[in-house]
Amino acid sequence: MSKKIQGAAVPLISVLLGIVLGAIIMWIFGYDAIWGYEALFVTAFGSLRSIGEIFRAMGPLTLIGLGFAVASRAGFFNVGLAGQALAGWIAAASFALLNPDLPRLVMIPATIIIAMFAGGIIGSIPGILRAYLGTSEVIVTIMMNYIVLYVGNALIHQLPQSVMQSTDSSKPVGMAASYQTEWLRALTSNSRMNIGIFFALIAVFAIWFLLKKTTLGFEIRSVGLNPHASEYAGMSSKRIIIISMIISGALAGLGGAVEGLGTFQNVYIQGSSLSIGFNGMAVSLLANNSPIGIIFAAFLFAVLQVGAPGMNAASIPPELVNIVTASIIFFVGIHYVIEKFLESKAKKEGQAK
Repeated sequence: MSKKIQGAAVPLISVLLGIVLGAIIMWIFGYDAIWGYEALFVTAFGSLRSIGEIFRAMGPLTLIGLGFAVASRAGFFNVGLAGQALAGWIAAASFALLNPDLPRLVMIPATIIIAMFAGGIIGSIPGILRAYLGTSEVIVTIMMNYIVLYVGNALIHQLPQSVMQSTDSSKPVGMAASYQTEWLRALTSNSRMNIGIFFALIAVFAIWFLLKKTTLGFEIRSVGLNPHASEYAGMSSKRIIIISMIISGALAGLGGAVEGLGTFQNVYIQGSSLSIGFNGMAVSLLANNSPIGIIFAAFLFAVLQVGAPGMNAASIPPELVNIVTASIIFFVGIHYVIEKFLESKAKKEGQAK
C-alpha cells in the first residue's frame, strides 16, 4: 500500500472505528445506536436550513484547523487557538460596534484584517518566547487562553453603554458588519450560513499554495522536520517559528470573527475558552494537517454538531455525539497502530503472492 493511499485510509478507518465505538457505548447504556445515528443524519441533512447550518459551522472549524496545521507543519503544537480565535472575535466585533456608519465594502475587509491582526499578535507571543527563550509553546499557549479569556471579558465590560444590550452582551452589529447575507439566508431557508465559508475555502487554497509552492512553505516544513538541519542549510529557525505562529494565530483570529460576526453577530462574556478552538484542533488532527483534508474533516464535525439535537428524538442524550467525536480523535491519536496493521497486512499479502 502506497503512503498516499495509507494517508487517506487511516483517517477513514479512524472515523469508522469511532462510529463503531460510539455505537457500542450507546448499546451498553441501553440505547438503540442505529436509531440514534439515523436521527442524527436525518436532522443534519433533513432540510435546507440544516444543510446551511452545516456550512455555517464549517467556516470557523476550517479556518482554525488551518491555523493548527500551519503550526504543526513547523513542528509546534498550538493549543492557544481558542484564545487567538476569541481575540479576533472581540477585536472585530468591537470595531464594528464602535464604527457603525462605515459602508459594507469597507467594514468587511476591515474586520477581517483586524481579526487576523489580533489573532496574529496573540499567536506571536508564544512564538517569540519559544524562538528566543526555548519555552514550551504548549504551556504558554494554554496560559494565553486564560489571559485572553479574562482580559477579553474585562474589555467587553469597558465598551460604551450605547453599544451594550446588557452588562454581559453587546447589541447586534449593523448589517454592514454582519457576515450573514440575505441571499444565503433565502437560499438555505433562513439558516445562519454566511460568507465565512467562502473565506475558509479561499484560506484552504492559500495555505495549500503557501506550504506546497512557496519558499516560505518549504522552510516551514523543513524546520518542522529538523530545525538543526534547517539552520545548517542557512534557514533562520527563529524567524520561521515566529512567522508560522503568527500565521496560525491570524487564521484562528479570522475563524473567531467568522463565528462572532457570522453566527452570533455580537460579542458577549465567555464563561470558558471557545469550543471551536479545540474542535478546530481535532479537525486538523483528523485531516493529518492536510489543507484539503481539513475541508472534509470540518464537514464531518459540522454534521455531528448540527445533527446532535436530533438524537433527542431517539431519547439518546446528544452528549453521546461528543463520545463519537472523542472516539474518532482517540483513533486518530493512535494512528500508528492502524498504520502498523495496514503495513503488516500489506506485507502478508506480498508474501502470499
